Amino acid sequence: MEKMIYLDHAATSWPKPPAVGEAMMHALEFAGANPGRGSHRMAVQASRVLFETRKEIAKLFAVNNPNDISFGSNTTEALNLAIQGALRQGDHVIATMAEHNSVRRPLEFLRMQGKIEVDYVPVDASGVIELKKMEHMFRKNTRLVVCTHSSNLLGSILPIGEIAQLCRKHGSILLVDAAQSAGILPIDVQQLGIDMLAFPGHKGLLGPQGTGGLYIAPELDIQPLLHGGTGSQSEALEQPKVRPDRYEAGTPNTVGIAGLGAGVKHVLGMTPSRIYQHEWQLTQRIMEGLSSIKGIRMLGPDIGQPRTGLVSFVVEGYDAAQLAFRLDRNYGIAVRSGFHCTPLAHESAGTTGTGAVRASVGYNSTQGQVDQLIRAVTELTKVN
Repeated sequence: MEKMIYLDHAATSWPKPPAVGEAMMHALEFAGANPGRGSHRMAVQASRVLFETRKEIAKLFAVNNPNDISFGSNTTEALNLAIQGALRQGDHVIATMAEHNSVRRPLEFLRMQGKIEVDYVPVDASGVIELKKMEHMFRKNTRLVVCTHSSNLLGSILPIGEIAQLCRKHGSILLVDAAQSAGILPIDVQQLGIDMLAFPGHKGLLGPQGTGGLYIAPELDIQPLLHGGTGSQSEALEQPKVRPDRYEAGTPNTVGIAGLGAGVKHVLGMTPSRIYQHEWQLTQRIMEGLSSIKGIRMLGPDIGQPRTGLVSFVVEGYDAAQLAFRLDRNYGIAVRSGFHCTPLAHESAGTTGTGAVRASVGYNSTQGQVDQLIRAVTELTKVN
């Protein structure tokens, strides 16, 4: 592959730290058996891989018991487990207009079945949520509040701690979608008051695709999404009650989870605070550089305000998809265009008719790369 300037980290981080691939190859060779399904040494080693990764993730999110973390294939699966497992007939849910389709579609599926009711809290064009409006939406039957930690279009960071306080006041469960924040923003589930945290393995945690998981508070019991073999309590008809087996039916992705463990260790070594600061400085550089382009509009928080490592923008008179295509073909710069699986956020930003171009940086992005992006967009918008 030709040398690429990769600015699509909001979709998946790349390249991974070398230790990630090394851990995966080691697991494939020395821990290739089914974890929890045998007492021979390779099965035991495979179980150890899962538990060691669970411990690293627990350390990252300040989780007391690593077994309260269940692995899955991605954030979407984790969100489906949380949403479908927690909700009952007649429940009311509050979400926000910053949500990804991995939240909205499961909620709308249950709503169209007549099982639940849903309200969406507005966010403004910068991604700011009005907590007073949210509080007015609570009902006696509001069982669940679902909230993205950071918008994958706007980059805005929502006030999770304050939302958690509202949930406590009204006796509701708080589910946080950490797709854009895990490994980038410091997350302490105890301090923030998070009941369930859905996270990807392949983005800010620097692991491979096909990995992710869900933290479930110890006092919270939700129904499993999958039913099947767990290697424990095999004589029982129902899923075992013990965690994490209750939520991990079937053979897990041991090799991928080994890579995820290595990625999390890398994040812990760098620290999310340092990663955030690095990415924030790069986004400020992008915004300052693009601000001189005629007709450009950048979405989300203004320059100088907190945001995660992405900048979405539109240029008047220019097609977002064509601009992203030319960045790739002419300059070797990978960005994303379109609607980013978040139509409600585009509605808030006023870009439902155009979509947007999104450039997103990562732990390994450089000033030189973002400067090349600025030059490329400047040149393309001049000649088109």
